Amino acid sequence: MTPRTARAVPLEPRANGNPGRRLVKTRTAASPRGAATVPEAAGPNAAIIAVVVGYFLVLVGIGWWASRESRSVKGFYVAGKKLPSWVIAFSSNTTGESGWLLLGLTGMGYLVGFHALWVVLGEVLGVALAWAVVARPFKEFTDRYDAITVPDYLTDRFADRLNIIRIVSAVIIFTMVGAYTAAQLTATGKAFSSFIGTSYEAGVYIGLAVILLYTSIGGFKAVAYSDVLQGVLMFLCLLILPIVGIWHAGGWGEMLAGIGEADPALLRPMGEHGLTVTGVMSAISYVGIGLAFLGAPQLLTRFMSARNRGQISRGGVLAVVCIVVFDIGAVLTGVAGRYLFPGLADPETVLPVMSTELFPAVIAGVILVVVLAAIMSTVDSLLILASSSIVRDVMQKIFRPDFSDWGLAMIGRGLTVVLGLAGLGVALSEPRMIFWFVLFAWSGLASAFTPVVLCSLFWRRTTLAGAVWGM
Repeated sequence: MTPRTARAVPLEPRANGNPGRRLVKTRTAASPRGAATVPEAAGPNAAIIAVVVGYFLVLVGIGWWASRESRSVKGFYVAGKKLPSWVIAFSSNTTGESGWLLLGLTGMGYLVGFHALWVVLGEVLGVALAWAVVARPFKEFTDRYDAITVPDYLTDRFADRLNIIRIVSAVIIFTMVGAYTAAQLTATGKAFSSFIGTSYEAGVYIGLAVILLYTSIGGFKAVAYSDVLQGVLMFLCLLILPIVGIWHAGGWGEMLAGIGEADPALLRPMGEHGLTVTGVMSAISYVGIGLAFLGAPQLLTRFMSARNRGQISRGGVLAVVCIVVFDIGAVLTGVAGRYLFPGLADPETVLPVMSTELFPAVIAGVILVVVLAAIMSTVDSLLILASSSIVRDVMQKIFRPDFSDWGLAMIGRGLTVVLGLAGLGVALSEPRMIFWFVLFAWSGLASAFTPVVLCSLFWRRTTLAGAVWGM
């Protein structure tokens, strides 16, 4: 069972003088087939760098275009509540997926095979329920209370005159966002290192600098519209890359036969543990990841920023279609990568490796842009979320209600930069794992806010004390 030779990965320098990526033999514990071809880091490629620079300039342009909407607190944090359905659909999905999708979930597909499809089931259910059940009533309530943050809404909903919910929320958001942002910056460093051979640290610095520039200038409107661009790129990448990978493997049947021969557990829905208590619990835990879409504050902000409730109905279908393509494409990319490159020391580099080995340099540059898009679409939202929890929920609502709107917006810009630098410190430390860092922060935000938000919408007997203790 060998990959299709007509499109074999080059073992020698390319004819145009570009040394590409030399394949070397290595043996790792992660490889089910022993010897494997693993790319060494390539030197910077001019075509890839040109694509990335062009993309960064587009993001900065979006930030400048959106800056007029960010001169007030409401404009900076929820784009004046004027976003259309297609913007909030793409923005919610790209924010929820992040670098975890393109590096973490592809790496998970590489390690556990079809067992990772339980994550897909959970996320599709989570997104569908969020749009069908939560979005419309949440939009109605937040408009009624003129809320622009989730703590804003909860404080008014439970008549919290002591602002306990605001303080508790700020602590939770600040802590979880720090870990979440660090994980995304880790993904940035890995992406730059894998694609163009920069150091991990340089990749982190470059990615953060661009994110801080367009986010601090344009606020949430820049975040949302850049998410649309990023979401379209992610959609196309995860539609095309697994198809190309399977083709290089010799087709679907040959790929499955080769993987099954090496490690049959990779093809079982219940994984290596089978239909046992451990296997079932593992599947349930993967499904549970998607339930966070029902109440994660960075996603609820999208519903809040919609132009009206009619936009919610139209955006739901698009959001579900996108999440199906995103997640299935990521898992299948990892599975195809396991067949083509079974000896990767770091499974979370499978997508960069496939991109640089199976595509020309320009296309590899576009795929690097897609990886960066996934990362940036989450980091910018997290920074806005954390900034709003301090500026709106603590400074304005507790200490300085008389502070000018323009002054608060300026403080929000500065705080966004400070929060990004805090995440930088964590990203430069060890360990540098994406999947588990994201899972920790994602679960922390979701477990703190999802039950309280659902109860506030659908159970009138929920009390302030219950909400606080629930968080």
